[in-house]
Amino acid sequence: MTRDDILAALAKVSVPGGGDLVSRDLVRALAVEGTTVRFVIEAESAEAAQGLAQVRDAAEAAVKALPGVEDVQAVLTAHGPKSAPKAAPAGEPPSLKIGRHPTPDKGQGPAKIAGVDRILAVGSGKGGVGKSTVSSNLAVALARQGRRVGLLDADIYGPSQPRMMGVSKRPASPDGKTILPLTAHGVTMMSIGLMLDPAKAVVWRGPMLMGALQQMLSQVAWGELDVLIVDLPPGTGDVQMTLCQRSAVTGAIVVSTPQDVALLDARKALDMFNTLKTPVLGLIENMSSYHCPKCGHEAHLFGHGGVRAEAEALGLPFLGELPLSIDVRVAGDGGTPIAAGDGPEAEAYARLAEGLVRGGMA
Repeated sequence: MTRDDILAALAKVSVPGGGDLVSRDLVRALAVEGTTVRFVIEAESAEAAQGLAQVRDAAEAAVKALPGVEDVQAVLTAHGPKSAPKAAPAGEPPSLKIGRHPTPDKGQGPAKIAGVDRILAVGSGKGGVGKSTVSSNLAVALARQGRRVGLLDADIYGPSQPRMMGVSKRPASPDGKTILPLTAHGVTMMSIGLMLDPAKAVVWRGPMLMGALQQMLSQVAWGELDVLIVDLPPGTGDVQMTLCQRSAVTGAIVVSTPQDVALLDARKALDMFNTLKTPVLGLIENMSSYHCPKCGHEAHLFGHGGVRAEAEALGLPFLGELPLSIDVRVAGDGGTPIAAGDGPEAEAYARLAEGLVRGGMA
């Protein structure tokens, strides 16, 4: 018995007005303690709650019928009274709730995204190694190679792609379900940062993170793409698991700096992708070297060659070295990735993109 088993059972319980308990996002505080299952059914108002008594009874019966469940405790509650929502002004798209609970896994395995040929996950074991910078610049570099590219910012707690790609407009939703992504520098992009107040922290538990990621994968009208790059958050948590278990990910690229501390966490990311049965397409060494703009001296502030050596030791492809440059930082802060222009930094990303295209990975 798992949470997904329970949610799958609750998804079969219909609700007055259409839909079910899960699709209407009415289930809260689901907990499994031994053979006991507890959850809350939260209605939108006290009046709505009065009409859900039979739904609660049906939900308890559906869960109690699962193997291994001996006791079910369902509580029916409601939001406090609130004023009716204001109608959207004429011509304005309906609002779209982001951060719902995920839909249950129906046991069909990883699913493809309609119109998307390949999904590349860009990950790292720790923050601060430039993973988001690599993701945005790689997306732009691939677009300049003539590929149809999408970029999904899956770093829910710290979305940075809107700033790096120079977009801030809220995506439209013509029907309250479909999300129309934005386009910047030849790349189709979507980020949770475009849907929420940028000044507010995202204070969500794991299920809401997973639900938001599902929405951005399945409800966004990505169109026809050769490759969708997913900028993952640092670490090895809920977002990474949801992406690799629910979506047909072509492979993962791991970004690390050469220093030993970063490589320690990069190894954990590699082990995570191995555990999730996601192929690792290669490693990238970011901040590999620094060239002084005044004297031309080359320095290796974080060491050099550590990622290449790690790739060789593990028998994985080494995809390339990317320099540490103030121009890369300035370009990202300014909303125009360095790969969109010319110069040695842009050439480094162009070589990386060429290698991925030549290898059939993008």
